[in-house]
Amino acid sequence: MPRARAPLTVEGFFRDGGVLSKHLSAWEDRPGQIDMASEVEAAIQQRRHLIVEAGTGTGKTLAYLVPLILAGKRAVISTGTKNLQDQLARKDLPFLEKALGRKLRVAVMKGRANFLCQQKLQDLEDRPRLGGTNELADIVLIRKWAQRTKTGDRAELPELPAASRTWSGLDARREACTGRQCALFEQCFVTRMHQRARQADLIVVNHHLFFADLSLRQDDFGPIIPPHEVVVFDEAHEIEGVVGQFFGARVSNFQLEELARDTRAIAKSEGFGSRALDRRVRGMLAASSEFFALFDQFPSRSEFAERTEFRSKHAGPYRQLLAAITGLNARLEMVKQHSEATEPLRRRASSLALTLRVLLGDLGPGIIDEVDGHPALTELVEDRYGNFVHWIEKRGKGVFLQATPVDVAPILDGTLFRDSAVAILASATLAVGESFEYVRGRLGLQAASELVVPGQFDYGRQAVLYIPAEMPDPGAEEFSARAREEIAQLLRISRGRAFVLFTSYQQMHRAFERLQPELEFPCLMQGQGSNAGLLEKFRDTRNCVLFATASFWQGVDVPGEQLSCVIIDKLPFAVPSDPIVKARIGQIREAGGNPFANYQIPSAVLALKQGFGRLIRAASDRGVLALLDNRIVRKRYGRIFLDSLPRYARTSRLADVARFLGAS
Repeated sequence: MPRARAPLTVEGFFRDGGVLSKHLSAWEDRPGQIDMASEVEAAIQQRRHLIVEAGTGTGKTLAYLVPLILAGKRAVISTGTKNLQDQLARKDLPFLEKALGRKLRVAVMKGRANFLCQQKLQDLEDRPRLGGTNELADIVLIRKWAQRTKTGDRAELPELPAASRTWSGLDARREACTGRQCALFEQCFVTRMHQRARQADLIVVNHHLFFADLSLRQDDFGPIIPPHEVVVFDEAHEIEGVVGQFFGARVSNFQLEELARDTRAIAKSEGFGSRALDRRVRGMLAASSEFFALFDQFPSRSEFAERTEFRSKHAGPYRQLLAAITGLNARLEMVKQHSEATEPLRRRASSLALTLRVLLGDLGPGIIDEVDGHPALTELVEDRYGNFVHWIEKRGKGVFLQATPVDVAPILDGTLFRDSAVAILASATLAVGESFEYVRGRLGLQAASELVVPGQFDYGRQAVLYIPAEMPDPGAEEFSARAREEIAQLLRISRGRAFVLFTSYQQMHRAFERLQPELEFPCLMQGQGSNAGLLEKFRDTRNCVLFATASFWQGVDVPGEQLSCVIIDKLPFAVPSDPIVKARIGQIREAGGNPFANYQIPSAVLALKQGFGRLIRAASDRGVLALLDNRIVRKRYGRIFLDSLPRYARTSRLADVARFLGAS
């Protein structure tokens, strides 16, 4: 009788002569990868949370995927971006299926706006419309694809422009969805996504969807993410910011304009348009314009603490807008024979009116009952400890009134870390020094094992950290001019091939305007196109230089000589006057803590690690990291930054930089 084959182990997969080495031509021994995989395996078996900093080159994706698969537990993998979701689904998991010799039950879940609504496409075909050349081309492309797609995920359509207005009119977003009342509910791509997820062992989501689910727990299809035993957060350093979005509240003129636009479009397509309805829509838009114009004199990001006084002072425009939204809702309710089409619109109008009231402090008797079913608004109304900061943001023509939790630790402690699922947090940047104290405190993760896996590259040989000795303090007037001189010299030495990263848009624009005319290299600047398009252009353009801000500090991968230099103008301290940062500083100070030591320094350390992490992405990469802010060597706190970075070779001489790059 043949002997039963011993079950595969984590060590058996990763060791020399194991499964991975037989299926990966470029296999190399990575002790850190085995250490991480073993810790993930132990955390799953012992049902305890785990936090891991996995340095660049660890191979962290396989280090958590393999023990998840071998454990046979239903697991959710939450990624920082949709691109990483697609990489897992199209590259990493198919590779593991081949290596393990078995089919994996995998489902990818994304937000509704990523999926085609078949009902909207059918309506479009029943009522053809004229459009511009680009719109008509997009319609033809989507129609052909709709006949063959099994998922309806627009990620299958890379040729469709990112800003396609046609897609935004055909996607399956919740605001215009009739849910189970839709005639095509069973064929719906969102329905099928939920069905696949219920049958899957591995469910791949992104942080936005995960925390939207955590804050709501259900939509028209029931719970968004099925019950699971393990959740892995890849790029876990992004969690705090995402949680703040979904456990907060927001209302804007854009939302009201979208409601008006959708009401008109659906009324036309369903045949319930009328002069009375159009008057209501126009009245709401006029009231919205008058109300949001009251914020013209406010800074682009500012605290909105005196909202009750503001409401009292501007009672007329406020009441007019509230009445206009509720009036539109009432008019839609009168269209009884089209209730399936009007219900999503009414739901939006009701939610916007209620959110506006809560954000303006209009909390009369019975408000608790009114916000029931709106978890974020309930948290806001019941906020007895002042854990929400109210603020205003202006972007372009948009005005956003917002409330954001200052401290997300109590929220996560009560909703995530006390849940039955094991939580594994992984990122290349979670530790300050070798301590997880900062991220534990910010996220409320107290009971967890921890592991720091050093980066697998020879940083002392592959990278030089240049910190100029003679630089003005970043707060001095002459700093910007001197920084531009340093940037110009570094770019000439590196022959372009660089990211120049700034801590503010203003400094980026000013440096680009002054330096581009005198540089002999192709120059790009963030904002000239989509981030993905700029990155592709950078990769394809020899000796290119990209000027950018926070968007390019993380999640960007350009291996090889094309990126040989990363220049950062200042230590990335958060702006203390930013309303959310200011509120966190105040909260820490009130609790008797030291905001600079406990929050501002650790936050800046992790941001700097992310920025520098763009450079060395492979064992063959070489390059220069330049930090023009020499407080890192002049100030006592600079030691915390240096101790948190890999052991780069270090210099303050441009001649050393030239010598290093000349040898590459």
